[in-house]
Amino acid sequence: MSVNAQVYSTETDETREEAISAAQTALRAKKTIVIPTDTVYGIAADAFSPEAVAALLSAKGRSRKMPPPVLIFDEAVLPGLADDVSDDATALARKFWPGALTLILYSQPSLNWDLGDAQGTVALRVPNDPLTLNLLRQVGPLAVSSANKTGRIAATSAQEALEQLGEDVELIVDGGTRPISRGKHLDSADVLPSTIVDCTSDRLVVVREGAISLEELREVVPSIVSKAELEEQNNKSSLRSVDSAATTAPSQRGGSVAADLAQTRVEDNTAEESENHDAAGAAGSRGLGEGPRAAAPAAGTFNAGLVGSSSSPAVDQMRTKEAHRQEASKANGANKTKPVSVSEAHALVFSTADQDSAQQNLGGSVTES
Repeated sequence: MSVNAQVYSTETDETREEAISAAQTALRAKKTIVIPTDTVYGIAADAFSPEAVAALLSAKGRSRKMPPPVLIFDEAVLPGLADDVSDDATALARKFWPGALTLILYSQPSLNWDLGDAQGTVALRVPNDPLTLNLLRQVGPLAVSSANKTGRIAATSAQEALEQLGEDVELIVDGGTRPISRGKHLDSADVLPSTIVDCTSDRLVVVREGAISLEELREVVPSIVSKAELEEQNNKSSLRSVDSAATTAPSQRGGSVAADLAQTRVEDNTAEESENHDAAGAAGSRGLGEGPRAAAPAAGTFNAGLVGSSSSPAVDQMRTKEAHRQEASKANGANKTKPVSVSEAHALVFSTADQDSAQQNLGGSVTES
C-alpha cells in the first residue's frame, strides 16, 4: 500500500503547534485530515466545503445517504448552526458537552453547506479533547466521521488511521492512543463511540447508545427513550386504536424521519438499495383494482426536484418538519372528533327543559339521524 499522508507528532509544544498549523492549512485548502478526538480518531473536513465533505465520504467509502456529524468547539455555537433547539436538547448539551454525545437537530436554513442527504438536519457534538478543541476554535466547525473504511474498526491510534486512510488524506495528527483514559487491556474494537440522540421531534430518542448510557441521559431528561422503546409504545398504541383487523393501518415507526436518517448515519454496513426492480414483482405487489403507477420523474427535471432530496437545507428542513406533522396527525387519528346524532347534539347544548321547548317548537320529537 502506498502511503502519502504525513504524520505530525504532538508530543511537545513545538510539534503540537506545527501540527495545528499544518492541519489549518490543509483544511483551508479543502483537504481531508485525520485528527484525534475523545472517543476515536476521526477523518475531518471543512464543514462548509462541499468539495471537502465529498472527499471525506469518498475516503470512507460512503454515499451521500450517510452524512457525517459536525464537531464544534463550544455549546455557544449551537444556536448559529441549529434551529428549533428544545429545552431538553439544551439541557443535554449543557450536561454532557464537551463529551461523547451527538445531538441530531434541525439545521439553520440559512447555512450554506452540503453534508449529504441530511434532510434539513445536522448531527452536532463538542468533543472532550483539548487538542481537537484548539483546532476547532481556530478553523470553525468540522465535518468529522470515524477514521476507518466503512465496515472496518475505527482507528484509535495514528498508526491504525495511517494503515486504513494513508492514501486518502493529506495528513494525520498523532495525539496518542484514544480515548486518552483507555487502558492497555482495552482492544480497539471495544472502544465505545458517542451516544446519538435525535432531538427533532417532541420526544427525544436515543438512536445509538454509546459512551453515555440511557440511564445517564434520563437523569437529565426523564422522558427520553430508546428507539426500540418508542417503536414498542407506538405499536401498542396502534393496536389499541384499530377497530378491526381488516382496517388495521401500518404502525408508525418510532422516532421520525430524522431518527431513520440517524440510524443510517450509524450503520457503516448498510446495503445500498437497488434501483432496478423486477417488473413482475412490482406488479404483483399492487393491490387488486389499483391503477397504474406514474413513472419516476427524469433526473434533473423540475418534478424530480420536487420529490428528491434538495441541496437547500431550508427546503429539506421544511420537508422533514412536514413529515413530523403528518406522523403526529396519524398517531392522533384515534382522537379525532366523531360525528354525533341530532339528539346527542341537543343533549350536549340544551338542558332538559330547553330540549322540551325545542321539541315543541319543532312540532314533535327530535328524530335521530
